Amino acid sequence: MPPLSELVLPLGMSVAAGLVGTVAVMRRMTLASDAISHVALPGVGIALLFHLNPLLGGLAALFAGTLLIWALERTTHLPTDAIIGVVFSAALAIGSMLTPGEELVEALFGSTEPPGRAETLLGLAAAALVILAVRRAESRLVISLVSADLARTAGINVSRVNLLFLLAFAVTVALGLRFLGVLLMGSLIIIPAATAKHVAGSLRAMRVCSVAIAMAAVLLGSLAAPALGVEAGPLTIAVAAAMFGMGLVLRRPG
Repeated sequence: MPPLSELVLPLGMSVAAGLVGTVAVMRRMTLASDAISHVALPGVGIALLFHLNPLLGGLAALFAGTLLIWALERTTHLPTDAIIGVVFSAALAIGSMLTPGEELVEALFGSTEPPGRAETLLGLAAAALVILAVRRAESRLVISLVSADLARTAGINVSRVNLLFLLAFAVTVALGLRFLGVLLMGSLIIIPAATAKHVAGSLRAMRVCSVAIAMAAVLLGSLAAPALGVEAGPLTIAVAAAMFGMGLVLRRPG
């Protein structure tokens, strides 16, 4: 069983994932959001080639990819999910070629190596920043979702709000790269929020439920993995998927 100190950062990351996932589900960006996490792979590969911290490489690639997606969305007026699909495919192909073979599995599915104290503190600060940013921008995000024209009439810079959300998503993905890797991290953002949408009767309840499910999946996956002899990352997502199945059974009327 991992010590409690090793669970602090994953739990902080899960709170951010639950909040960001709520917005992603409301914006119907679930599949596109999952693809964004794969953009980190080229950065991870380059960092490993130059013997740098792969998390920093992944974060840099996520920021670059986010800005590219945002710029293409503004200039081409193509749907966001289509742009993300193109960027994701290119990033996954390039990252697979750049990442050394022995490191590729770890980059894709996460590592069991615990974070250091400095990484934990920086990660918690980043998670707190994401939580604060999403909570403060939530009303603008919701109005932009209902109607972009209405949002502009209300004085909301829709393009800036979209960029804020994409950056918050990128930081959240970076926080989970060590634990879940680029293939699984998007799932922790999507599955709890999708489950909450089934069982919650209001936006506030959906937000609370999404965070609770993400935290429970991370906690149960981390604690049960050593006893079951499996990796914590895949087990965490399996637990989240099981909760989604339970949510279908318990789906609220109407």
